[in-house]
Amino acid sequence: MKFTLAATLVCLLFVSAVAQQPRRPSAGAVTSFYDLKTATLDGKPADLSIYRGKVSLVVNVASFCGFTPQYAGLEKLQREMKDKGVNVLGFPSNDFGEQEPGTAEEIQTFCKRTYDVTFPMFEKVVTIAGPAQSPIYAFLGRSGRLPAWNFAKYVVGKDGQVVAFFPSEVTPESAVLRQAIANASAAR
Repeated sequence: MKFTLAATLVCLLFVSAVAQQPRRPSAGAVTSFYDLKTATLDGKPADLSIYRGKVSLVVNVASFCGFTPQYAGLEKLQREMKDKGVNVLGFPSNDFGEQEPGTAEEIQTFCKRTYDVTFPMFEKVVTIAGPAQSPIYAFLGRSGRLPAWNFAKYVVGKDGQVVAFFPSEVTPESAVLRQAIANASAAR
């Protein structure tokens, strides 16, 4: 009985010591937003590493939403900030109220004709948790926040980590959003 108790204690100490070891990400593990690859709205491969070292405002967008007029503010922000190392990145999603039912071509045409969108737009994604969720939003969701509706905004720092999240009601003109972008831009 003493031998079994001693062996059990040794096993428990070993398991405890192993559990306390820092875990290293496995090869190919995504540790930064900028490690991800996706496709553009027109279906071309897109490697988000081209934004590494810059600040990104990631937004789940939709064409038929009460927040759709935010496209104008997002485009204004893109034009103001692109030469300062900040990019708006749009990810169409049909998750909320089926307010982005269109094809990639329809979305692109709507955005260009209605809001003269020049910021990068990517393929339609699933933002909500589940087996179909986009790797983009699986990574963003590690921040503890996922969109509750269209036009939720993530500020992603130069290192590819989420530094702030804003719900749909926070507009691109909002002082608090602009301050979060400025803070991320000032960080090393």
